[in-house]
Amino acid sequence: MYRVRLLALRLGLGISLFGAASLAQAQTAAPTPAAAPEQPTATPAPATNPPTVTSPAPTPATGTQPVQLPLPQASPRAAVTQSFGLTEVTVDYHAPAVRGRAVWGGLVPYDQIWRAGANENTLIKFSTPVLLRGQTVPAGQYSFYVMPHQDRDWELVLNRVTTHWGAEGYDQRDDIIRVPVIPETAPFHENLLYWFSDIKSTGAHLNLTWEKRTLTLPIETEVHKQVLSGIEQVLQQKPGDWQLLAQAADYLVQNNIEAERALTYINESLRLQDAATNNWIKARLLAQQQDFGTAIVYARKAIKLGDKEDSAFKNQLPSMRIALTEWQAKAY
Repeated sequence: MYRVRLLALRLGLGISLFGAASLAQAQTAAPTPAAAPEQPTATPAPATNPPTVTSPAPTPATGTQPVQLPLPQASPRAAVTQSFGLTEVTVDYHAPAVRGRAVWGGLVPYDQIWRAGANENTLIKFSTPVLLRGQTVPAGQYSFYVMPHQDRDWELVLNRVTTHWGAEGYDQRDDIIRVPVIPETAPFHENLLYWFSDIKSTGAHLNLTWEKRTLTLPIETEVHKQVLSGIEQVLQQKPGDWQLLAQAADYLVQNNIEAERALTYINESLRLQDAATNNWIKARLLAQQQDFGTAIVYARKAIKLGDKEDSAFKNQLPSMRIALTEWQAKAY
């Protein structure tokens, strides 16, 4: 045995071989135990670490992941998006149906907050800041609720928490704004519907129609303020672009705002490039300021230059001549 152990040590197996030999002798010497009653046996754990199983495969009876049938929703999901000016508004909701039920004061109780739809929160998202009844609401996404009343104005509510299931967990302290509205009588509509109307560059009306009621939320934006901010940023990047300067002046003239700023833009545009386009813009700007005599000078120059330019500008010549005639009548 000494020689075997010495050989094992030289081979780096000392303890293992010695232990194996001792175990073999112990097994040979040990008496055979009496037979015991048969018991259920468990599979012994393997000597090495087993691989980690993150989730057992589900079985029909005891699966960890529920199996759902592909059934249609009673209140299907819907979404509506509308752009106006530089703003985009999206309403994401589930549309319940009347199905012969009493809605207002019944399915939707009075004096209780309502999710303005079905299932989880109805969500409204603004891409830019907006004005609701003169109050500024920052850009972002909000939960949209309705508080109906029987004998006074209803309230449209925006709440900062967007992860509730309907009104569960609703807290008035998280409200961003409450807007009073008067419910209007409307033709019967089976399914709840959100839709936009009165769409302008400065705003639009968001409408909620269900059963025989319509609620209207006017949404306004400070679009000119947003445009002017964008114009300044672009012109700082390209201060010597006569066409960009002319476009900026043209926007101000079309909307009859910021006359002094428009004059600065168009004069710089003309200094860089004397073209039919910017001469005509200045003529219109001067006419807005009741300076018809000078407006006529720039209008005649624009028409003369326009005869030599592309066909797109020539298409404007008839309307330019009509405007020139009107200005002449007012100037002389």
